[in-house]
Amino acid sequence: MRVALLSDIHSNLEALCAVLDDAGGREAIDEVWCLGDMVGYGPEPNACLDVLLSMEHVMVAGNHDMAAVRKLSLAEFNPYAAAACRWTAERLTPEHRETLAALPMREERGSFTLVHGSPRNPAWEYVTSAGQARACLEHVETPCCLVGHTHLPMVFRLTEAGVAGEWARPGQVVSLAGERLVLNPGGVGQPRDGDPRSCYAVYDTDEATVEFRRVAYDIGATQRKMREAGLPEYLAERLTYGR
Repeated sequence: MRVALLSDIHSNLEALCAVLDDAGGREAIDEVWCLGDMVGYGPEPNACLDVLLSMEHVMVAGNHDMAAVRKLSLAEFNPYAAAACRWTAERLTPEHRETLAALPMREERGSFTLVHGSPRNPAWEYVTSAGQARACLEHVETPCCLVGHTHLPMVFRLTEAGVAGEWARPGQVVSLAGERLVLNPGGVGQPRDGDPRSCYAVYDTDEATVEFRRVAYDIGATQRKMREAGLPEYLAERLTYGR
């Protein structure tokens, strides 16, 4: 079975479709696992949710998903994110609002625990250090933990010397055999590592591997839609630079 590992889609339909096309089309992917923040920032929350819900899927809630359905206060969001959350909340269909409101904060699938931020703080913790990655592994019973939220593709591996972390490179294949890992597939809809291409990963259950991938998408189309929708200019501009 092949599973697309997606995080931080952020209502960016062009990016989501490019990722699914790159993964071989929906027929070649058996499931999608979404690590939260399907909505927020971008211009097409309902269309993105339509695509995801049409596939075999597992989804956990991110902070933007919760804020869009009033399950999380906007007090901790910066002004741009808060404005986009309010915009999203006003435009979600009743069905999609119900879907987001019912999302779990944490799921287990085989060797993986799925969360948005971290197992100890699914909504808000950014896992960017070896110490935080170690804490993730201490809070799960599965060998591996999948996180999102940072929009950064990363691999943390538990070794005899401790936890070692590294940026995940496009095309890098990580073996799961006998490993304890924290993996972040990066951001689909708003990358933040200086590379504006969408970032995701593919989990092959037969090979017990995760492959990191990058794919270009029509950033200009997303930016035009954001400007037409009246979303903050900063959110549109940052897509150009992957920041």
